[in-house]
This record gives sequence, C-alpha cells and structure tokens, in this order.
Amino acid sequence: MIQPSIQSYKQNQVDTAPPEELTLMLYNGAVTFIKRARQAILKQDFNQAHHYNTRVQDIVDELIITLDRKYPIAGQLIPLYDYLKRRLIEANISKSDAILEEVEGFFTEFRETWKQAILLARSSKQQGEA
Repeated sequence: MIQPSIQSYKQNQVDTAPPEELTLMLYNGAVTFIKRARQAILKQDFNQAHHYNTRVQDIVDELIITLDRKYPIAGQLIPLYDYLKRRLIEANISKSDAILEEVEGFFTEFRETWKQAILLARSSKQQGEA
C-alpha cells in the first residue's frame, strides 16, 4: 500500500519540476543506477547489473532527446553522451566495474556542474528582480 503512494509522489515530482530540475534528476538517477550496477557486478549478480546499466542507457537517451539544440553547448554534449552510451554498452557486455567507474565520474561531474549552473541562474534572476 505504501509503494503506490511513493510512486505517486515521485511521479508528481517529475510532473511538476521545472526543466532544469528534471535534468538534475536525470543526472542523479544516472549516478544512482551506476552505483547499483557496480555493486551488482561486485556481487556477480549480472542480471541486476544489466538491469541498472540499461536504466542508465535510457537516461543517456533521454538527456540526448531533451537537449535544447539552440545552445552551442548542446553540440558539445551530444558527442559526450554518445561516448558514455558506448562505454555503458561495453561495460554491460564485459561486466566491467572500471568502465562504470569512468562513466560515474562523468555523471558526477555533470551533476555538480549542473547544480552550480542552477544556483547561478537563480542568483542572477533574483538580482535582476531586486
């Protein structure tokens, strides 16, 4: 009974979040699922590792789809996201913790940079309103 409530709450968060928060949620999800995939590999639970790895691949696809191409940075992010997707596929085939560690580093950096960008944008907006 609690599970549907949690699912409903999470769905509501996604439905009501501004676009910049959705991107942050995707980065957070990628880091979380990579960590879970790495743990599954260490436990030699390769079915779970595959499951979590493909969840991250889905997140990469979503990040590519939702990129706003009117900004020059999008042209730089697409090849990076493509690279990460290829590395995830390689990690999934070889069950490589080292590759997942590399990909996790990228997503952790993306997440931290995106958090800073959100804070700067909010700060600039507040200063403009003052």
